[in-house]
Amino acid sequence: MTGASGETYDLLIIGGGINGCGVARDAAMRGLSVVLLERDDFGSGTSGRSSRLIHGGIRYLEQGQLHLVHESIRERQTLLRIAPHLVKPLAFTWPIYRGARVGKVKLSAGLLVYQLMAVGRSRWHSSLNAAETLDREPCLKPIGLTGGAVYYDACTDDARLTIANAIAARALGARIHNHTAAVRIVREAGKAVGAIARSTLTGAETELRGRVIVDATGVWQNSFDDDLRGRRVRGSKGVHIAVPRDRVGNRDALTLISPVDGRVMFCLPAGRQAIIGTTDTWTDESPETVHATRSDIDYLLESANFYFPTARLTFADVVTAWAGIRPLASGRAANPGAVSREHSIVTDSSGIIDVTGGKLTTYRSMAAEIVDKVQEALGQDRRAAPTDSAELPGADRAKEITRIQHDNPATSEELVRDLPYTAAHLIYGVQHEMAQTLSDLLIRRTHIAFETRDHGAGVVRAAADIVAPLLGWDDEMKIRRVSEFSEDAARMFAIV
Repeated sequence: MTGASGETYDLLIIGGGINGCGVARDAAMRGLSVVLLERDDFGSGTSGRSSRLIHGGIRYLEQGQLHLVHESIRERQTLLRIAPHLVKPLAFTWPIYRGARVGKVKLSAGLLVYQLMAVGRSRWHSSLNAAETLDREPCLKPIGLTGGAVYYDACTDDARLTIANAIAARALGARIHNHTAAVRIVREAGKAVGAIARSTLTGAETELRGRVIVDATGVWQNSFDDDLRGRRVRGSKGVHIAVPRDRVGNRDALTLISPVDGRVMFCLPAGRQAIIGTTDTWTDESPETVHATRSDIDYLLESANFYFPTARLTFADVVTAWAGIRPLASGRAANPGAVSREHSIVTDSSGIIDVTGGKLTTYRSMAAEIVDKVQEALGQDRRAAPTDSAELPGADRAKEITRIQHDNPATSEELVRDLPYTAAHLIYGVQHEMAQTLSDLLIRRTHIAFETRDHGAGVVRAAADIVAPLLGWDDEMKIRRVSEFSEDAARMFAIV
């Protein structure tokens, strides 16, 4: 860990999900001195377990959350502009069936409002009759289909978007540390003034001080009591499954209404896979151990099979299943789907700025609001950072990986047959993306663990051999890191 013990920064951020990394980038761009501590890896929690969508929030129109929809549409267009290598336009087909909760009139009205709120920042939606809907998605159930619509949103790699913000912050002078836990808050006269940071890889500790502290730990928001007990922010569990796309047959993305409970869900293209999700149920599970359950998967399979009857998906078709917990600013409703995805920013009695709620799509505007409060706490005039115009890093990633392969042809062989990942991807992850463990590389810098039935077990030892010289691992350390990866993969992908 770089940085002298006791060094004081303008801003100490605890938590390296999308919000923490977005705050670090914004604050560093404003000229503040910044240090960020992430106990695991960037995007290893909720930020890396999303639907991978950057969307305008059309479903929030039903709940009357017009401000959130407007903000989401604006932020979607901003991210398409500043991160075209990470955020891509995506066409959605929304089929309409006889007797559905959202019928033709309701959908048409919603899409019209959605379009008007976009004010020219999105392609115009189009209505479809039944034949046109089947022409776009021929594997849909034809019985009862009355028509549909096409509208446009965007998709992303959620973990890579988080990492790009961390890299951008570091390039601007921020001290960015993954695998570094804040084990205790340092207080003086009741005011939080810093934290004891411990490397989870080496055990080394140091004290870091911050004139302002932001807690961006999300659903597990620590109160940093002396005994280190946390106070849980109530969360909603969202489960996704990945199945072979050729079994489903979807060409693009689809927005669907589950026949089980009437909630909005998606079927999304992801290379050779289709991602189906998500659930939305209250949970008291720990974010470190939250799992998909058999009932979660049955719900998603039943919903998908209703729309794609020839798929006949069964549990055996599930390549991967994973769960994340949404931190919701308000958790009093019986149905978590009815709870606003707006964020909450409050300052506790010791001066720590606590952040909860929010969406992946709106992280940048949320970060700007947080840093405004940081500057206020510092006694500074607010000065907006151009985070909406400066491009996020990583556009040259593919070119640099190709260069590594050219310099050493042995690094160009596929790690897993028919997946686009090579040794060069792992080398790049270590050299340029702050990867320090095999989980960093196989779960987040690549998606090997998501895209293989064994969740990367078949390639993990080869991966360890590739990166060991870069990370200084001897044979004993390689064995330890492989074991740690196996534990991480089981924790994330096991079905209970």
